[in-house]
Amino acid sequence: MQAVDKEVLTQLLLWLDEQQKCWLATVIQTWGSSPRPVGSLFACNEHGQMVGSLSGGCVEDDLLAKLANAELAAESPDFFEYGVSTEEAEKFGLPCGGALHIVVEPQHLDPDARSNLITLTEALNARRCVAREVDLNNGRSTVHAVTKHSPLLFDTTTQVLRHTYGPRLQLFIIGAGMVSQYLAEMALMLNYEVTVCDPRQAMMDDFKVAGVRKIVDMPDDAIRACANDELSAIVALTHDPRIDDMGLMEALTTPAFYIGAMGSTRTSASRRERLLELGVSAENVDKLHAPIGLPIGSKTPPEIAIAILAEINAIRSQRLPEVIQQLNAASAG
Repeated sequence: MQAVDKEVLTQLLLWLDEQQKCWLATVIQTWGSSPRPVGSLFACNEHGQMVGSLSGGCVEDDLLAKLANAELAAESPDFFEYGVSTEEAEKFGLPCGGALHIVVEPQHLDPDARSNLITLTEALNARRCVAREVDLNNGRSTVHAVTKHSPLLFDTTTQVLRHTYGPRLQLFIIGAGMVSQYLAEMALMLNYEVTVCDPRQAMMDDFKVAGVRKIVDMPDDAIRACANDELSAIVALTHDPRIDDMGLMEALTTPAFYIGAMGSTRTSASRRERLLELGVSAENVDKLHAPIGLPIGSKTPPEIAIAILAEINAIRSQRLPEVIQQLNAASAG
């Protein structure tokens, strides 16, 4: 889930605790060129405060006006569409004749809203998937745990919305050194959830990047608890085999989509030998990306961070072989 969506859910809880009238809008379908994807969230309260986004423009202002005038979602959830005509699409900033369908829910009228929002946020903080179902006929919502994502579905016949929420991409960094600081800052810009783990308290005290989760402990237990899923990338950056190897032994047993370790070609070869001697299977050792990052001639900490994120992105987009081929061709040319 996008960071802004978690922010929307948290803000709704605050408004409900303050007994304010508030609404949740969900993008359920788009046509043409739409500024926000299906599943995007937007919330507002009776005072016109907003969080999240539907279009990044006039749609939000128009929706606020309709809610203030009780034209929409006054007593129960409502379905609404923007951009039906070319004129209306232009008016609301929907380019190329785009259209936007949304469901708007008055959270203050749903007796289960607060408990459901708590369940949602707790599950997301624990990196678990959870599904939310809204019945527009009676205005009630329910949530339940699920094992994987399913596409958002709005049944026009039954007027039921089903939306799966889940964790966003996570970058788990072993080590709190200089490269880690640049890598964390860049990953946050790309909307990763960032966790930094280092057993050295002094190193962690000097780690000043805001917005990351910091764990002062050996990395194996932390990986098992926090990064044991397919949406996590795990990188070992301490240069200390006592710390890196401990984390990698655990990381290589997880379904993490990327596992990398910093070091030269010689250091990486020695690390692979050690891991095999420590009982890690050859199949799991083959998952390790080391030397870490794309071979773009990186020397400085920020350059190394760029190379690491570029390789992670290439893995996520399943384009690593193509990218490597292009880099080799450019180098040969």
